[in-house]
Amino acid sequence: MRHLLSVPRLASQAFSTTVRQMKNKVPDRQKVFLEDNGLPVHIKGGSTDVLLYRLTMTITIAGTGFSFYWLLLACMPKSKA
Repeated sequence: MRHLLSVPRLASQAFSTTVRQMKNKVPDRQKVFLEDNGLPVHIKGGSTDVLLYRLTMTITIAGTGFSFYWLLLACMPKSKA
């Protein structure tokens, strides 16, 4: 039981030592996003952001088209010939 009571203390010590070793990268990233280079915010992150943006747009457009296809198919009655 005594061992279980010391777990939160050990966890907080481990977390506080790792926090001191990490460098704050937020100001560097803010400089990238705040510079005026004519790019939209969702593309300023680099090639990874561009790739994710295009993938998201492709999936969205394909899903919308697929939904319209099934909606059109559902609203046309089947002939019983």
